[in-house]
Amino acid sequence: MFDALHDKLNNAFKKILGRGVVGERDLEETLKAVRLALLEADVNFKVAKEFCARISEKALGAEVQKSLTPDQQIIKLVHQQLIEVMGGQAAELNLKVAPPCVIMLAGLQGCGKTTTAAKLARLLKQQFKRTPLLVPADIYRPAAIDQLKKLGKQLEISVYDTDPTLSPVETAKSAVSYANNHGFDCVILDTAGRLQIDDGMMQELVNIQASVQPHEILLVADAMTGQQAVNIAQGFSAVLRIDGLILTKLDGDARGGAALSMRAVTGKPIKMVGVGEKLDALEVFHPERMASRILGMGDVLGLIEKATQAVSLEESLELQKKIKKDQLTLEDFLGQLRMVKRMGNLGSLMSMIPGLGKMVKKLNEEDAEREMRRVEAIILSMTPAERRNHTILNGSRRRRIAKGSGVSIEAINSLIKQFVETRKIMGKLSKMGMGGLMEGLMGGRGLGRGALR
Repeated sequence: MFDALHDKLNNAFKKILGRGVVGERDLEETLKAVRLALLEADVNFKVAKEFCARISEKALGAEVQKSLTPDQQIIKLVHQQLIEVMGGQAAELNLKVAPPCVIMLAGLQGCGKTTTAAKLARLLKQQFKRTPLLVPADIYRPAAIDQLKKLGKQLEISVYDTDPTLSPVETAKSAVSYANNHGFDCVILDTAGRLQIDDGMMQELVNIQASVQPHEILLVADAMTGQQAVNIAQGFSAVLRIDGLILTKLDGDARGGAALSMRAVTGKPIKMVGVGEKLDALEVFHPERMASRILGMGDVLGLIEKATQAVSLEESLELQKKIKKDQLTLEDFLGQLRMVKRMGNLGSLMSMIPGLGKMVKKLNEEDAEREMRRVEAIILSMTPAERRNHTILNGSRRRRIAKGSGVSIEAINSLIKQFVETRKIMGKLSKMGMGGLMEGLMGGRGLGRGALR
């Protein structure tokens, strides 16, 4: 995510890193490189120009903090300006209304609107404890109705039985009435899109807006289209009351132009971002966390949030006790593996850890997931006694496990060796405590070293 922008900003800072004194000329050259990096990332020209002007103004007028060196000061100012240009703070969904809360999704065809509707319903159900109703309001594309029904069934979320002979306006009104009478507190309208903005589509959306008065109208846009996504947002905003934006395919966006330009150009906050193809890959957009990830500082808070959603406090405390007593078993190892899988995309998780951004680029996601499945198969081929005590795994037991899991004996030996080493490392980290662990993660890595103290 935003790999190209991260690399270019990293290069822009190279001239000033470690310098005891940064003069006006140094600052000017650095900001010129930053502006070029933003423009190459497809950031709007006016946004990039204003971005650098604000940093220059603050850098020349601010008092130097004693805890920061001049290079760290500039990096901190860039970090702060990235946060500001992306909205400052997370923009919440307007859910504090009399039920049912009606959320209308709009956007062009192919932007991922239908899948986003399902992802949003899952998020509302899992994190906000809501009872959503998905409504296929795209009667022109029968596949869209079928797709939403399949996704709803997969997520165990109700989907309104749309009658294709009714108009989208009639469908929306009927669905809201149905939700009101059947205990649904959220309605998500998946409206029709076109290949480009046209009068017919926009008038239809205006009519739906007038008939059901949505509490939230969210524009879904493809982040990978960069500046074009910004133009599309402006086009929709000119006609509809857009309350916020959902950027899809952000995980595949190496540039970041849409995310960095949207708020400044349209005045509309980015509320959600799609960060993968899986149905759990929709997140609340946090400008501060995204700014940290762009600069290679990671997103520890985001990682903690994902972890707390994937594992209970009781499980965490029990695992901590076992690690401290050196009692970690292959059964626990399997549990941790499954927890990581529940947390989502492995590359996305690694990019949240400070200093591991470059490693993510070398990571082949398919190979990593294939390896995780293989490890799971090996451990599941063991007896409960073998999982609890790896020291009883003699030659004959390993041959049986290899046959049962379809791998070589060498693969079994490699896994056991890896498990023993992991147990040692986790034992050492537990003795260091959280402070020591974070120091180990942060020490000397990434652009953010010392910049946010």
